Amino acid sequence: QVHLVESGGGLVQTGGSLRLSCAADGRTISHYVIAWFRQAPGKEREFVGQRGWSEAPGLENYADSVKGRFTMSVDIAKSMAYLQMNNVQPEDTGVYICAAGGRFSPDPQYYNYWGQGTQVTVSS
Repeated sequence: QVHLVESGGGLVQTGGSLRLSCAADGRTISHYVIAWFRQAPGKEREFVGQRGWSEAPGLENYADSVKGRFTMSVDIAKSMAYLQMNNVQPEDTGVYICAAGGRFSPDPQYYNYWGQGTQVTVSS
């Protein structure tokens, strides 16, 4: 079992920055792919980004809508994953959810463990 807890959400102005955190505990997290999804009111859950649980750059994938603005990182020693959000836009508003799974895929069906989410609101 892997337990995930997100934090860092809040209200931010258009063009601003925010860093979300995902604390992981439980089974050896380094065996998993970590991903961020988001869900806006009335919309389906949307893939944001994913990466392997390695501090070395490389195996990362982002949705086209956030590419160049959002970056994922991990701190293995702390079992923490982060989502750095830069130049945020009103359409980035939503609940951001951290997930861990066994396959490098943007499909949420491959993620077994989910956090509760943290709200991000971007004001225009």
